[in-house]
Amino acid sequence: MELLEGLWNEVIGFLGITQVLEILQSGDYTAFRTYDGVLSLIYPIIPLLVILEFILGLVYKKPQTKVYKVNFLIYVFNRFVGRFIAIAMVTFCIGLFQPYAPFQTSSTWYWFIYAYIVWEFGHFIYHYLGHKVRLFWCLHATHHAPEEMNLSVTYAHFFLEGPYADTIRTTVCILAGVEPAMLLLIMFIDGTYGAFIHVGENFIKDARFGWLNKIMLTPSHHRVHHARNPLYIDTNFCNLLNIWDRVFGTYQEEQPEIKIEYGVTRKMNTGNFWDVYFGEIVALARDVFQAPGLKNKLLYLIMPPGWNHTGAHKTAKLVRAKYFNNIDK
Repeated sequence: MELLEGLWNEVIGFLGITQVLEILQSGDYTAFRTYDGVLSLIYPIIPLLVILEFILGLVYKKPQTKVYKVNFLIYVFNRFVGRFIAIAMVTFCIGLFQPYAPFQTSSTWYWFIYAYIVWEFGHFIYHYLGHKVRLFWCLHATHHAPEEMNLSVTYAHFFLEGPYADTIRTTVCILAGVEPAMLLLIMFIDGTYGAFIHVGENFIKDARFGWLNKIMLTPSHHRVHHARNPLYIDTNFCNLLNIWDRVFGTYQEEQPEIKIEYGVTRKMNTGNFWDVYFGEIVALARDVFQAPGLKNKLLYLIMPPGWNHTGAHKTAKLVRAKYFNNIDK
């Protein structure tokens, strides 16, 4: 019975309906009018869309079963090893850095806009480093491994990536004066929308959303981010506002004539949980072990993926440069 109860709790936890069930069982339906009540109705949206997207895949005979299988295993693994680490890091960073903020924001609409722009800056830093520093790429590569895009990809993360990401984003926001309550609201919005932008073509074929594609980051932009095509690789690091991608020159729109190729450039067995989850760490460890001298060993940790001590580099920056040089000829 305990096993069945545990499985049931995991199912309703995945569906995000725990709070909804508690309110329904209490009989106090007015609770749905409160802030927590509204959030309880939003939490289940993404998990339910994942299920609907999978069903549509079966209908269209494009179920992407390999992607769903591995991402489900990643979700289960992370539930056991990394459940509370990210929350602990957010709390720690707030307590550590808030006394050093030069000023504090308040709960107004204009400070909310300021706070969200600051949050996106912190997100850009974390995400950019996740692609440009190989040690951090080892944490992020699991998320880029799937060779198809669907909502289950939002669950494909190495368990240490959340704490690493939230440490950077929280630190940036708190030092910039964002009050903790506003930060937590932004984290909720960002997490919900950040899951939605992984929606696959089985659910939404053209995800550019018309004129919205020019003023915000759409699922189309994020599909580009997950691509390994030379034109698309290492672009669109933002999550909702594409301000910082435009500022730093990493903005790229989807081109109808260039079909997106998902996945990483390393040869990988994307149907194998161990290769998807630990493959990049194994590859880095092998390069560090074989590299001559301490300096080269350290450089493999901090240089971009594709850097090689022999000079035969295959970094994303060089891949893009070669692509544009061939176009100009």
